[in-house]
Amino acid sequence: MNNKAISNASASVAVHKISSWKRVRRCWQLYLLLFLPVVYLLIFKYYPMFGVQIAFRDFSPTRGIWGSEWVGFENFIKFFKSYMFERTVVNTIRISLYGLAANFPLAILLALFINSVRNLAFKKAVQLITYIPHFISTVVLVGMIFQILSPVTGMYGSIYRMFFGEGLPTDILGKPGAFIHLYVWSGIWQGLGWSTIIYIAALSSVDPELHEAAEIDGASRFKRILHIDLPTILPTASIMLILNAGSIMSVGFEKIYLMQNNLNLRTSEVISTYVYKVGLAAGKSDYSYASAIGLFNSVINCGLLVLVNSVTKRLGETSLW
Repeated sequence: MNNKAISNASASVAVHKISSWKRVRRCWQLYLLLFLPVVYLLIFKYYPMFGVQIAFRDFSPTRGIWGSEWVGFENFIKFFKSYMFERTVVNTIRISLYGLAANFPLAILLALFINSVRNLAFKKAVQLITYIPHFISTVVLVGMIFQILSPVTGMYGSIYRMFFGEGLPTDILGKPGAFIHLYVWSGIWQGLGWSTIIYIAALSSVDPELHEAAEIDGASRFKRILHIDLPTILPTASIMLILNAGSIMSVGFEKIYLMQNNLNLRTSEVISTYVYKVGLAAGKSDYSYASAIGLFNSVINCGLLVLVNSVTKRLGETSLW
């Protein structure tokens, strides 16, 4: 009996292999298109993971990865005991949560507003005005911030002297407490319109008959938004929240680094900028220490992604997996 079951199982496996090859031969064009993305992922995403072990070694470029001494968790312990651990982690989380709490609901509200507009010309004008800042490069955006808020040559300084005469106003760019607000709200101005695209796309799937039926029943525009439009985009909003939660510890490097100065460094130093300074910009680059910090950051992001995905799935039955 057992031999018969084994032979049947082997036969089914062989039939499955034959059918798989037939499917590959029949759709070879699709598999050919899939080949290049798979190779790209293997070379640029998975192969570099080989270098993660640098975080557990006293890496030296002259000795190479295998020739460098294995030190275990020594680099991680060094970071956890450093005074920069609390500063960088707190700054990173605070900036990320502030940006998420401000941008996430505003993007949904703007999408609902744009979708409710019936004047097509006004609707397109609002979309164009809110989308354009997304295409401004980070360097240009930071240059605009400096030009506007400079106490000497900027618009801020000129307006101050216009009303108060000679002298210089407070340097907002050098105030540690003002950095987080400048960073988050300039980012909202730049990316809010672009963030609404996916929600507007989800709202386009709403059946117009639902609005017509609700309007006949006497529902106001606000109630139709509340009971028809908002539930439609909730699954999309849940997925976007999960994706954003998975990058809470990954605050953008370029903009923060460009906005940093010696006066606001206490509140602007985040993990990404610290990794760059330790690993590349320092006089004696510590590759192992920088790799350990980056690996710690990635592990926390992965944990947050899994946690938020589980909570969202339990509460709303919407998740990535």
